Amino acid sequence: MGFNTNWKKYIEELADPQFVDVDSLKLKDTLPPDIWESGRLNPDISRALEKIVLEFFDTLKLDPNIQIEDIILTGSLATYNWSDYSDVDLHILLDFNRLKNRELLEDYFKEKTRNWNRTHNILIKGYEVELYIQDSNERHHANGIWSITENRWIKQPSRHRAQIDYDTVKKKAANFMEAVDHVYDDYAEKDYRQAHMSAEKLMERIRKFRRAGLASGGIYSVENMVFKVLRRNDYIKKLSSLKILSYDKLMSINGEIY
Repeated sequence: MGFNTNWKKYIEELADPQFVDVDSLKLKDTLPPDIWESGRLNPDISRALEKIVLEFFDTLKLDPNIQIEDIILTGSLATYNWSDYSDVDLHILLDFNRLKNRELLEDYFKEKTRNWNRTHNILIKGYEVELYIQDSNERHHANGIWSITENRWIKQPSRHRAQIDYDTVKKKAANFMEAVDHVYDDYAEKDYRQAHMSAEKLMERIRKFRRAGLASGGIYSVENMVFKVLRRNDYIKKLSSLKILSYDKLMSINGEIY
């Protein structure tokens, strides 16, 4: 994996707020028609998603007393805010209060889902599947939540057109894009230590920024909209790649990856 001058030029062009694309944030008139039928999840898709989850869950080798409480489809594909950039966000609900060595298992779950998401490229009608293990006691911020286990809406999505400050979204997204550009500059100049450190700090800053927005303003907060712009324009993926690449270079002999 590498970065060329065209990619850097792409970043510099998009870093200007007037060129930040927010069209994908605008609400659609319907739910994704290739996923939903008359407001219900397509049965074939439901069965396929359940199979994916059950096979993944089997690899965890957990105590038999730990069972899946629910499998939910959430995220933008369960709302009117979907786009071609959307993922199939599959959440596996477990009661974390029943876990022994909870902290250890939470880390284990994160690593297992991260590895699954990184190594698999399963597409449902062109949308990539992403797994997440969620504590059933945890509050989940979402406009739409469909229970695959119970075959019903837990939270039916609203078509309410929230007032979104698109100018602020563009400006804040551009600021983060420029920050990614600076990380790239460090990487291109072979300052791998600085690139890795900056990438880690920036990723944490984006996480906190989004969490604060969800807590105070919900899914249509400026902060969450900024995150969606970054993700849909591949900046989250690029930042993650820079973090990994800079670490690999840092740990290699003579800057070569073996």
